[in-house]
Amino acid sequence: MKYKMNFMTWKEVLAPIKNSNYFDTLWKKVKLEYQTHQCFPPKKQIFRAIELTPFDDIKVVIIGQDPYHGDFQANGLCFSVSDQVPAPPSLRNIFAELKDDLGVVKHSNELECWAEQGVLLLNATLTVRGHKANSHKDLGWEQFTDFIIKKISEEKENIVFVLWGSFAQKKKAMIDTHKHFVLKSVHPSPLSAHRGFFGSKPFSKINNYLVSKGQTPIEW
Repeated sequence: MKYKMNFMTWKEVLAPIKNSNYFDTLWKKVKLEYQTHQCFPPKKQIFRAIELTPFDDIKVVIIGQDPYHGDFQANGLCFSVSDQVPAPPSLRNIFAELKDDLGVVKHSNELECWAEQGVLLLNATLTVRGHKANSHKDLGWEQFTDFIIKKISEEKENIVFVLWGSFAQKKKAMIDTHKHFVLKSVHPSPLSAHRGFFGSKPFSKINNYLVSKGQTPIEW
């Protein structure tokens, strides 16, 4: 079956939810958090994932849980950090698997180059209080990011959804697996990476799928 492709911008895609009472309430909570606590990422980078990866350019969606909560780490892209701080353990393991899989050695902890090639690096919760992991999980972000996942599944075809770990794998229920490729493994965290992340070769699998659908592979 051939699925109809709709050409859409993020503004069009997100209009129904951003114009809702729900989003008004969420954004008021977020602004209050940033006024009263140290929060990450910097406010101007909260929506960086969708700013760097236009809706029509999406090829891959990598789903994270929430931003890093240490100083100067979070930059609006899941698993990514700025180059002024060391790579966190999960990112180091991602880079180790990338080297093992494709022989690619990363010299930057910033994953902007992936985002600009169509890899949507989306955290389920887009903000966090400093030094308090998952502290914004009840703020309401997941309704917004679940909406994004569902719209990508509905409006696009041949997208690779990368679900690392049990949290991300719960999002599979929102994805039409008849027209998208879902890639699952344990999380790259040191607590689980040796139980199936290492050796899973996600990067070559993603590129092989993209090429099979006539798309340009990602330069990881």
